[in-house]
Amino acid sequence: MSDAPTPGAARAGTDGPARRGRWVLLLVLAAALVAVVALPTWVVAEGSSSLERSVDVRVTGSAVAPQATAAGLVLLAAAAAVALVGRVGRWVVAIVTVGAGLLVCAAAGGVLADPGGAVWGAVAEATGVAVDDPSASLTAWPVVAVVAGVVVVLLGAALTRAGGSWRHTSRRHERPGGAAPATTGAADERADWDALSRGDDPS
Repeated sequence: MSDAPTPGAARAGTDGPARRGRWVLLLVLAAALVAVVALPTWVVAEGSSSLERSVDVRVTGSAVAPQATAAGLVLLAAAAAVALVGRVGRWVVAIVTVGAGLLVCAAAGGVLADPGGAVWGAVAEATGVAVDDPSASLTAWPVVAVVAGVVVVLLGAALTRAGGSWRHTSRRHERPGGAAPATTGAADERADWDALSRGDDPS
């Protein structure tokens, strides 16, 4: 009989690593998405200093919502972990991914709810004058960040369903079909001696 693996066995041997590779790529892309939406200006505030009556202060997402940047780093760590873990570890990575997405949503939502309160420290640093509620306007980027956070949450939820062939260890070197090992020469010699002891001629 041929020892060549069947198509089903070949798929079982390659589907697991391919699936892991897809999830690693998706998590890396999610981390990049979160990092990108945190780079632009989220809030434009107005203040005044002793030298200028009006000072425009532009605050980026990474400054006004550092939790989003932290979530991006968490997603990178999740991408590295998903390449190594088994089924139980996959659930842990999925929960962490959902948590990172919720963190992005919460950070962006806080800025949307109170843009002036979110940037008062940046305005005070830029102008040297502390104002409890500076005049501030939002750009579209906090909304984009909320959408990105929802996408990350959905990605984590999908990871919990990435089922079937997810294995921690490889079965590549198992003998196909469960065939029994070949009889050794030592076993044959022992059988001959047993036959002689019974008075039989093994030849």
